[in-house]
Amino acid sequence: MVERNIAVDWSDRVPASKGRVELVERKGVGHPDSIADGIAEAVSQELCKMYMAECGGNILHFNVDQNEVSGGQSAPSWGGGDVLEPAYVMILGRAVDEVVYEGCQRVRLPVRRTAVEAARRYLRKNFHDPELSQLHGIDIDLDTIIDCRVGRGSQDLLRNFDKDEAECRSDGTSSTCRPANDTSFGVGSAPRTETEELVLGIEHFINGEMRSRRGMAAAGKDVKVMAARDGNDISLTIACAMISSRVANAAEYRSLMEEMKALIRDRCCEHTEHNVDITLNHADHLESEDASDYYLTVTGLSMENGDDGSVGRGNRVNGLITPFRPMSMEAASGKNPVTHVGKLYNVLANEIANAIADEAGEELSEVRVRLMSQIGSPIDQPALASIDLIVPDEMLYRRWERRAREITDAQLADIGGLTRRMVSGEVPTF
Repeated sequence: MVERNIAVDWSDRVPASKGRVELVERKGVGHPDSIADGIAEAVSQELCKMYMAECGGNILHFNVDQNEVSGGQSAPSWGGGDVLEPAYVMILGRAVDEVVYEGCQRVRLPVRRTAVEAARRYLRKNFHDPELSQLHGIDIDLDTIIDCRVGRGSQDLLRNFDKDEAECRSDGTSSTCRPANDTSFGVGSAPRTETEELVLGIEHFINGEMRSRRGMAAAGKDVKVMAARDGNDISLTIACAMISSRVANAAEYRSLMEEMKALIRDRCCEHTEHNVDITLNHADHLESEDASDYYLTVTGLSMENGDDGSVGRGNRVNGLITPFRPMSMEAASGKNPVTHVGKLYNVLANEIANAIADEAGEELSEVRVRLMSQIGSPIDQPALASIDLIVPDEMLYRRWERRAREITDAQLADIGGLTRRMVSGEVPTF
């Protein structure tokens, strides 16, 4: 049996849900940072599948977590508009693009083609609107340029990735052989606060059910939701790009804003009993009749007109940006799901925190998990797994200390299962 370095501590600090002030943000799927994340993760999944198909089920070394989205230029107008210059997507990173078989046969692998195809497929799946494209919507082939500059990895990381299974066992009993590719850490917290649930719920509502309602097809997919809670009062600031071809004039735009606010207000009641003040597209000049004074886009995406995006600059792996919680700055999307602890440990820390919180229910106020790796050590054996149980008294801590350790140990032992779920796309990274 593997002895893992798991430290469980009692904390009586104030949980995020009970603090006077709380800030929570979410960038929706159409935000340029989320687009960069989404493309990176789509490329990662397809490279894994390509390697497995070409290399006997094995995933070779790669990291494609440096993607950039450079915005284009557009000219939206009431009832129409045009994309003038395409957005530019740069896929960056490192990947093995050649294997040597017995007999010295060298075989090149279609790394860059796989990456570009994955990026185009992701954009079509999430942003292609057949009805809209017949008008003035985004044309994936004409309105985006996808460039791939993925190079070969450094030799020291390649050697570390390819270590023999026996070399990775510290005591001859480890069931997980791959060594961590970096000395890094991952962070997770649970359960979500009411404010966090509100922000997630409202973004999902705008980008899902709301758009399907009558008259709401003008809402684009570039949505950002920011909540500021002060005591029992929540200020909700929402930015939602509107599709210019579906808005006839300023009067219709203003009417749509009022309808959207009413729908959002009703949905807020399902998530919180706090007082919620809603601000929608705050930079609009509502007294103007000029289309340029409103948040209008041709495609519903701000990347069409100069707004840029980068991997890791948006949501953490829990889908939120939470400055009142411990956070890691690692960009998880696009990283290798076999050994890259910047990805594995951040996702796993959240899964451990949620597993403990779900089982404990109201007996625990909050769980905070930190996993630290050491380069070259087995990924199922972190240098330190720190579990903070935020509970009001020592009795409850003693009740859950051992169980928290057991849950953490079991989740680490099955880290290979997490890799498989990442490859299949079951695990969100932003």
